[in-house]
Amino acid sequence: MAASQALVVPDDPSFDVAEFNESDDDHRPVPRISIHAFCETPDTTALLERAAVDRRLAKTHLTVHMGGMAKAVDHFQTAATPNLIIVETLDGGSELFALLGELAEVCDPSTKVIVLGRANDIGLYRELMRQGISDYIVRPRSPLQIIKSIATLYIDPSAPPIGRTIAFVGARGGAGSSTLAHNVAWCAAEEMQSDTVILDLDLPFGTASLDFEQDPTSGLIEALGSPERLDDVLLDRLLQKHTDRLSLFTAPNLLDRDYDIDDQAFETVIDVVRGAAPTIIVDVPHIWTGWSKRLLQTADQIIITATADLAAFRNTKNLVDIISGSRPNDAPPLLVINQFDPKISSVQPAQYAEHVGLKPSVIFNWEPQLFHTAATNASPIIEVGAKTKTAQSLRELTSLVLGKTQTVAKKSRFNIAGLLKKK
Repeated sequence: MAASQALVVPDDPSFDVAEFNESDDDHRPVPRISIHAFCETPDTTALLERAAVDRRLAKTHLTVHMGGMAKAVDHFQTAATPNLIIVETLDGGSELFALLGELAEVCDPSTKVIVLGRANDIGLYRELMRQGISDYIVRPRSPLQIIKSIATLYIDPSAPPIGRTIAFVGARGGAGSSTLAHNVAWCAAEEMQSDTVILDLDLPFGTASLDFEQDPTSGLIEALGSPERLDDVLLDRLLQKHTDRLSLFTAPNLLDRDYDIDDQAFETVIDVVRGAAPTIIVDVPHIWTGWSKRLLQTADQIIITATADLAAFRNTKNLVDIISGSRPNDAPPLLVINQFDPKISSVQPAQYAEHVGLKPSVIFNWEPQLFHTAATNASPIIEVGAKTKTAQSLRELTSLVLGKTQTVAKKSRFNIAGLLKKK
């Protein structure tokens, strides 16, 4: 059993499991490994079942058994051992180490073991580490604790960081999701100074090339057609460089072909793109297919753009229900209301909060002239109307998406009274 650094949960009533979701590496997926977990209690079984459906473990194969350490020893008498064994124990002292000795006899030397225990004992912890246990967690309270422990074992901390995928999807066609996605991407790159890549996945009708005045290319469709060939060198050749910090994977916008692409190709391409920049804006078209659903389930963050009408209201509720159900350990999507006019909109933002369960993070008022000018000039809204409320709302949304607090430097005005006070 291989040894590694351990994560020990403090025996402190003020302990907050939320702290286990603050790491910069939390969005990294665990590689394709097999995991068997052996549980003594229903609560731990429930935690592991919730961990198994988490997007960060989407590539793993996790099997949960009841029976604890004794069951694990019996099971691996005849079965091959997986990459990782997670075992819960209610024992301590000599009983625990005797069972671990029996488990070691039926495990491959390369198998890692995480022990979930009850005793918060530093002496026990040290002895477990000395005997080659990979990790010891005291009374886990959240699936994220277990997920982070697994990630610590299998994700190389010295590996280059990977980008966060931020998926924009409209609650209905024409909601303006693509426009907001492209403007947030520009703001992230040019104002927040975060290297950004846009993936326009509306292959026949995408607008990224129009919004940034670029010719449509076949780069994205070439990558999706042969995802196994895509590497850093080929990616650099296929991406369109709009600015030093903003790159584009534009849609080909061709209707003389069918876009029957394997669902796995989208995941493979996005995995490679994540190595190119810290911020990946994915413009998801308003369709419901296997790959679009999967993309929303596995994105690091989701922004739903809705309009204040009944169709968008209904669709938003359905989207939130399906997304939240498949992402039990993640924060809910961000909801953005676009094209809002308090005089004529049939649904008010408060109704979204009451019936959908999401309070709108940002509300964009109905400003057709500003959006029309930006689209006609192929310019970002922040450049066309830098001092407008819409531009400020875009900055706020970008800050939320990047998890940054925007600070705007204000020049101090000359003030005689203030000058006299200093004397």
